[in-house]
Amino acid sequence: MDIPDTHSNEDGASWKAVPCRYDTVLTRQRARSWALVLDSRSIPCCIESAGGVWQLLVPEQQMESACRELRLFEEANRNWPPAFPPPRRLIENTLPTVSVLLFLATFYNLTLIGISLPGHGMLDLYELGVAHAARIRGGEWWRLVTALTLHAGPVHLISNLTIGGTFIILLCRELGSGLAWSLLLASGTTGNLLNAWIQSPDHQSVGASTAVFGAVGVLAAISMMRHRQRLQRRWFISVAAGLALLALLGTEGKQTDLGAHLFGFICGVFFGMGAECLVGRRGRPDALLNFLLAVLSGAVVVAAWWAAIVWSG
Repeated sequence: MDIPDTHSNEDGASWKAVPCRYDTVLTRQRARSWALVLDSRSIPCCIESAGGVWQLLVPEQQMESACRELRLFEEANRNWPPAFPPPRRLIENTLPTVSVLLFLATFYNLTLIGISLPGHGMLDLYELGVAHAARIRGGEWWRLVTALTLHAGPVHLISNLTIGGTFIILLCRELGSGLAWSLLLASGTTGNLLNAWIQSPDHQSVGASTAVFGAVGVLAAISMMRHRQRLQRRWFISVAAGLALLALLGTEGKQTDLGAHLFGFICGVFFGMGAECLVGRRGRPDALLNFLLAVLSGAVVVAAWWAAIVWSG
């Protein structure tokens, strides 16, 4: 309705101001909200301002009905919107995270020059570790992990270290290094598995970007779960923002593997939801558990490369 800002009493009826029981001073915004409530209940009203003080006026004979409707409205909307959850203190672990990223860059140099091992000769690490769809389906599980440590070229590597490194550092500071790297590895590995099953048998892919978009999915899920009560029906906003980021960063380039990026993101969302539920109930892992998770993640990568060297034909 078109709410008048001034009081008109041409019909001679006696109008009175609704008692302000919920605020010491009735604001214009609250007065307009009350007026809309009364209008929905067919109770006439108008808003009046005198000396900077706002009042909501109703006919005297309908004062009781108006007060009852406003009381019900205030009780139904008490403590709404919900308060934001308290911010979680970020963990200072940037240096260890950057060290892992630099190790990934160093390993890329090894893939260029190759390494020689007794009994195996000169190894082609790219061929041993690439995520080859047919071979993954044939049981070479290690390729799901080893492909995350390989890159197609320096540009591919630098983009993952710079853009992807930003999300990885944030995730490690949010959850702790051990839990964060475990989620990254789980998202990247599962994303590669799903991608291998939908692609053609000769499809090949490499790169940490599957895990990077897993990090984006985990961060989106954390935000969604943490603010789900405040967002209510808009819970999907955080995930939609992550999908927009995927469309912006994960679809460009001739060699871009959109399937791996998409599945990495989706897996990250699901793993992130589970992680945030546990962290919300029990808190973040302590230093010992974080250390054990980090060691386990590293051991999985080492075991995958060991399997690639020993079992690959």
